[in-house]
Amino acid sequence: MPTTQDVYYVSGSTAILAEDMGKALLAQFQEIRFREEKIPFIYTPDDARKALAHILQQSDGSRPLVFCTIMDQETRDVFNCPEVKFFDIFLNTLELLEKALDAKALREPGYSRHFTISRMDKRVDAIHFSLEHDDGTRPAEYDEAEIILIGVSRSGKTPVSIYLATHMELKAANFPLTDDHLNKHELPKEIVRNRKRAVGLTCSPLYLHTIREKRYAGSTYASLANCTRELQQAKQLYMQHNLKVLNVEGRSIEEIAVQAIQAIGLARKSRPNARSRDVSGRS
Repeated sequence: MPTTQDVYYVSGSTAILAEDMGKALLAQFQEIRFREEKIPFIYTPDDARKALAHILQQSDGSRPLVFCTIMDQETRDVFNCPEVKFFDIFLNTLELLEKALDAKALREPGYSRHFTISRMDKRVDAIHFSLEHDDGTRPAEYDEAEIILIGVSRSGKTPVSIYLATHMELKAANFPLTDDHLNKHELPKEIVRNRKRAVGLTCSPLYLHTIREKRYAGSTYASLANCTRELQQAKQLYMQHNLKVLNVEGRSIEEIAVQAIQAIGLARKSRPNARSRDVSGRS
């Protein structure tokens, strides 16, 4: 079994999907160290031959893994050679779908990233909103928020809010529970009136202690006793206002984001215009 392996993600578009799919599969092999490179915008067989030459030179005969999402067969086939271990992410699945749907796929590279102007505007607006309403800023505008994340310091509010904006086009605000609110057992009225769209984040005291210790080692702020107290008071506030609660411990930002919108019933619904929508958000 190899201890290291070269990996290349090649695509006729951005290579984001090739990279995401490849990484998801390779994550199942924790004992191997992967050296990864993304090679996007391979439009022609000549582009592919240049990319393959680069891959073979870099890998020095070690037969690297190549994850591919190129639609054009002639261009794609350049990489399907004995010198590499070739994985076509789209082809087999797309052919099965064509049979199942009794229809021909477009087979157009990067099609899922063709945003309409309205979609782009919505994403930009969501990002601006989330940045402007980070860490308790401008709570008077929480009526405009589509989701509000609440939690003690270092519970993951900001990165999840930004992910919700950039990947799900949601106007996300987040509010820190400081001693002012915890000791008074009160939430701001702006959150109380929007509590159906609020999610309280929590975790174990030890988990929070470990995170805080990395930046503020030995401080009262990071102590296990203080973490325990803050989380207990936060839990009481969540119960008092009947908020949905989400445990973030051991979960990725992506998992927390999806579970947060599920908690408040904010599941994304597909639109009928398939040609203008971003089906997967990636390619």
